[in-house]
Amino acid sequence: MGIPIRQAAKVGAYLVKQKILRRKKFALTLELEPLFACNLACAGCGKIQHPANVLKQRMPVEQALSAVEECGAPVVSIAGGEPLMHPEIETLVHELVKRKKFVYLCTNALLMPRKIDKIEPSPYFSWAVHIDGLEERHDASVSKQGVFAQAVDNIKDAQRRGFRVTTNSTFFSTDTPKTVIDVLDYLNDELNVDQMMLSPAYAYDKAPDQDHFLGVEETRELFKKAFADGRRKKWRLNHSPLFLDFLEGKRDFACTAWAIPSYSLYGWQRPCYLMADGYAQSYRELIEETDWESYGRGRDSRCANCMAHCGYEPTAVMATMGSLRESLRAMRG
Repeated sequence: MGIPIRQAAKVGAYLVKQKILRRKKFALTLELEPLFACNLACAGCGKIQHPANVLKQRMPVEQALSAVEECGAPVVSIAGGEPLMHPEIETLVHELVKRKKFVYLCTNALLMPRKIDKIEPSPYFSWAVHIDGLEERHDASVSKQGVFAQAVDNIKDAQRRGFRVTTNSTFFSTDTPKTVIDVLDYLNDELNVDQMMLSPAYAYDKAPDQDHFLGVEETRELFKKAFADGRRKKWRLNHSPLFLDFLEGKRDFACTAWAIPSYSLYGWQRPCYLMADGYAQSYRELIEETDWESYGRGRDSRCANCMAHCGYEPTAVMATMGSLRESLRAMRG
């Protein structure tokens, strides 16, 4: 199954509730950025290009919890920056788990030894470690040698301690079906992580490397070949089958960026985690006063090549829940 049973059941009940309440726009996952600072400077990321005074800021825990309660999402992805640089990250995780939110802490894993004793294993908590290829490729992606080896060691330590560990891999135009297959085989069969997420890289306008982002057709061709010969079914991918269909061009969906809102030091980001067209001061303002019809492929040129999960996974999830056939397919894996 693409999504853990406990999480799938809670999200399913949550979707039913939204339908009963006749809400057309609601949050499935909150992308929470309690800081922008990072201990790496990846070539494909534009998140650390903020002013120095902003990079020094850390979101208070109560402010973060207030945003989680305000939008009501059952899943919280804590991103950044590097969340483990936040001095109270363990408190934030503890409070979210206590509220039975499904928490994914996105990290490059380098700082895990500093915090791992302060966080308890829980079915509601997952480490989400960025692994963008095997050793040489990953270290090139993060612009620093030795990161892959450290990340693998820290993943193994977390596994020994009983933590659920997932990974998140971003792929660029320099990737081939073989590099995708190689890293997913390694993560699935050798490192034995619980589940894996994958995404074509989004073209951050402030990223140092602007030459290697994938277009739509490149993305479809890459994943169609990588998923061939039954490989897709053997990998423990943390995605709905319909989103994987979308990646390889079997299905097409509209973007529903409102379902994965982003909250950061600046407020509620419009329209999504990947683009910044201003900020709303409340979740309600974000939903009601954002011109959602202006975004998406064919509407905004910045969206032309985006196939990121933050826009299309929620569409796929809702399409799955709305179809008995697709729901049964998702349960079969």
